[in-house]
Amino acid sequence: MRLGLFLPISLLCITIAAGPAAAQEGGAPMLSALDKTALPGVMAKAVDGFIIPGYRNLSRATASLAATSAALCAEPSEAALQASRSAFAEVVQTWSQIEIIRLGPALEQNRFERFLFYPDRKSTGLKQVQAILAKSDESATDVERLRAKSVAVQGLGALEYVLHGKGADGLAGKGAGFRCRYGHAIAGNLEAIAGELRAAWEKPDGIQAAWKAPGPDNPLFRDNKEAATELLGVLIHSVEMVKDQRLRTFYAGTISGKPGKDNPKLAIYWRSNQTMPSISANFRGLQTFFETSGMQQLLPADSRSIAASVKFLLKTLTSAADRIDGPIDAALGDDERRAVLGFIALNTADLLDRLNRDFGGAIGLGAGFSFADGD
Repeated sequence: MRLGLFLPISLLCITIAAGPAAAQEGGAPMLSALDKTALPGVMAKAVDGFIIPGYRNLSRATASLAATSAALCAEPSEAALQASRSAFAEVVQTWSQIEIIRLGPALEQNRFERFLFYPDRKSTGLKQVQAILAKSDESATDVERLRAKSVAVQGLGALEYVLHGKGADGLAGKGAGFRCRYGHAIAGNLEAIAGELRAAWEKPDGIQAAWKAPGPDNPLFRDNKEAATELLGVLIHSVEMVKDQRLRTFYAGTISGKPGKDNPKLAIYWRSNQTMPSISANFRGLQTFFETSGMQQLLPADSRSIAASVKFLLKTLTSAADRIDGPIDAALGDDERRAVLGFIALNTADLLDRLNRDFGGAIGLGAGFSFADGD
């Protein structure tokens, strides 16, 4: 990898981000009004073009994972183990695109935390998973009984440890029956949750109906401003999540290049080397959500440049994340890849400001309003 490929892009990102902000005098938001006629169509395209297809993809990926884990348990082999690990990676990347929809059905019945318990700062979940494996707790091999246990032992983090943690290579042999059955139960649980999420959004008179028709009788969005706030909030809270919960947990670098203390083992999916593929998928999901929904249509004509720069930043961040492969501790120890991480951190913060201040301000949500602070 050549660092020179990134420096001009970084400067270009900074220049683009500074453009519309410079048009604001004294920090006052650029004024414009939300295009209310465009909003219902944008909301509908977000549902039909991104959310429902995203959950359908997740449902297919988890079904494949459940099938490969069943095959591994039936006939253990190195090939079967690698197939299960590949299916796990596919679920991680599929989930990482749709996990930006952290609302509605995803929050009901703790579905989000049951699918992915992260961050696990005190290793509480890890200890619980290790205890299940040490005790060969058979109740964890039944999907229904597993669902009643801690959220930390039934999702992607738990399955990653089963497939990639200490002792995981034994899954290729005949002596790993319990570990494999536990992993298969987790896969079945993930498939069930994905199916529930898909069904909730596919229901014609359910949440999709509320998204498509804001109004005084709508249980979620009484007016267009509330609907626009939710729509833009998906982007802002997701970018904030990547910045604070994904990058900052393991990368301690600064823009000046003076690193603090890195924590590679706090990185999400570090055991399976899916840290950066998942972050890339987060950015790709945001890019697809933004473009598929046609959010630029909410902007007045004189502010459309904001949408162009948001698209550019998302595409550039996705490409940058794709260039960091392998173990995350190795990337942190490599000057060139570390510089790319710094580039991603810098421009993720820039993107957050672009969405929160510039886009929000342009559609009338900027004055005294901060998505990032939850106001």
